[in-house]
Amino acid sequence: MDRDQLLEHLVFARELGVDGISRDPVWRHRAANVPSPLSAPMTASEPETPPAPVPAQVFKDRAAALEAVRIDIGDCTRCKLHRLGRKQVVFGVGNPSARLMFVGEAPGADEDMQGIPFVGRAGQLLTKIIEAIGLTRDEVYIANVIKCRPPQNRNPEPDEVDTCEPFLFRQIDVIHPKVIVALGKFGAQTLLKTLDPISRLRGRVYEYRGAKLIPTFHPAYLLRNPASKREVWEDMKVVRDLLK
Repeated sequence: MDRDQLLEHLVFARELGVDGISRDPVWRHRAANVPSPLSAPMTASEPETPPAPVPAQVFKDRAAALEAVRIDIGDCTRCKLHRLGRKQVVFGVGNPSARLMFVGEAPGADEDMQGIPFVGRAGQLLTKIIEAIGLTRDEVYIANVIKCRPPQNRNPEPDEVDTCEPFLFRQIDVIHPKVIVALGKFGAQTLLKTLDPISRLRGRVYEYRGAKLIPTFHPAYLLRNPASKREVWEDMKVVRDLLK
């Protein structure tokens, strides 16, 4: 190695952080056995084993899929309503393959006792409405936005709706109805994500999760305001035509 090559080598060594060399045989022996940062083989970190994919649930029919949603809800304690006097979860009732689905607001006292939606006076009126378009309760599916009765039948509160509505959406997706009737302000506002009053929402047809959505007055409202039955009948004639 000539002088120029040696100088170039020392400059390169200094750039690597080497301050000097030693003629001590011990040092040279040690250095020979310590791998250089440049010569040490780079060991790649072991690739992380990806988590095993969660197998998709396959159900034999829609009834089994709905039952899985019901089991998932369980004796629900996700929101405060389970501490406020409700007796049980009111899931839904009817044909799992229904072409027509009704969505109400929340269970009342009769529904809370029986565990079935729309069995009180408002439910009896709903049954008559269903029969007026040539169907029976067994042919449709009926559910509520929230599954537990609010105390004194007060309006559902935003946190209660936010907690419970994913289960309603799963019901809708399983049943996959052709037409959904949203009964009352909270049913319509929850599904359409709007604060518009039901009086402004009804009378129109909306696209919703692959279905046609028809907002109309709640049967309980009709018990207090019989004159609005005519408007509900106009809405139900639209439902009947869509089902054809």
